[in-house]
Amino acid sequence: MNCKNTMVIALGGNALIRKGQRGTVEEQFENTRKSMEGVLYCLHRGYNIVITHGNGPQVGNLLLMAEACRDRTPELSLGMCVADTEGAIGYMIQQSLTNALRRENRDTCVVTVLTQVVVDKHDRAFSRPTKPIGPFFRKEEAERFQKEKGWDIAEDSNRGYRRVVASPNPLKIIEIQAIRCLLGAGNIVIAAGGGGIPVIIKENGDLEGVDVVIDKDLASSVLARDINANVLVMLTGEENVFLNYKKPNERPLYNITADEAQRYLDEGHFPPGSMGPKIQAAIHFLGWGGSFALITSLDKVSEAFEGRSGTRITKEAI
Repeated sequence: MNCKNTMVIALGGNALIRKGQRGTVEEQFENTRKSMEGVLYCLHRGYNIVITHGNGPQVGNLLLMAEACRDRTPELSLGMCVADTEGAIGYMIQQSLTNALRRENRDTCVVTVLTQVVVDKHDRAFSRPTKPIGPFFRKEEAERFQKEKGWDIAEDSNRGYRRVVASPNPLKIIEIQAIRCLLGAGNIVIAAGGGGIPVIIKENGDLEGVDVVIDKDLASSVLARDINANVLVMLTGEENVFLNYKKPNERPLYNITADEAQRYLDEGHFPPGSMGPKIQAAIHFLGWGGSFALITSLDKVSEAFEGRSGTRITKEAI
């Protein structure tokens, strides 16, 4: 495997559930199939590929179902919800991509790895919930859930209100050697779905799950570092990263350096619950030796690689 021709592609939550949809299994499969077009484009460019994905809406729905059946079923931890959705979403991506490859007469295997990601139990994020999960709520609904369920609620980028939970920084990936071996054998790997299953390392060396979630873009950056990938692609609902997002003076960004990205981040342009982690992930990735990071929408991958769309972040100005 040529590690310096390896790419991590992080699919955003809208890869599976689009705005206005109920999120049925049929809808999610259809959306997943469409999302594979960008993955295939990158594969045709000769990259070894690892795919990561979001799972916020799916985890939120699981928690709502568990709440509705509180008197009939055991309570689900966030870690178990992440594991459940990592497997289910991995299955949808795995099947959709396998079918697409078969139609091209390619026999490349697609493999999903349930991934445990280590966090620090002393991370200050445990006391500062910021990561949105689950569906959007109207303000009155959010206030009711906050009162009835004790949830932490926050407004998410002027799109509505969502539950927020603690999101500590990812440190390392337990299954990294298995991922390297699978890549080395020529497989496409799906890993660190939903940021991975959060675990801490106890004093005796054992792993133990914790009731938090990990940002999938930050986990993707750590994954990219640990497989020596040279490109990190983060696909989201927007064609570009913007300054002054949703304001009259909104401005798209096309080519920026890591230093510029850090300055804009420090100035508050990128909220912690949406674009902020993507920018942080790109900065970390470049600091660890990556060639470039690309942020664009699911349907603009080819245009972004050709320089006609998307936001490209590099160490130095291009």
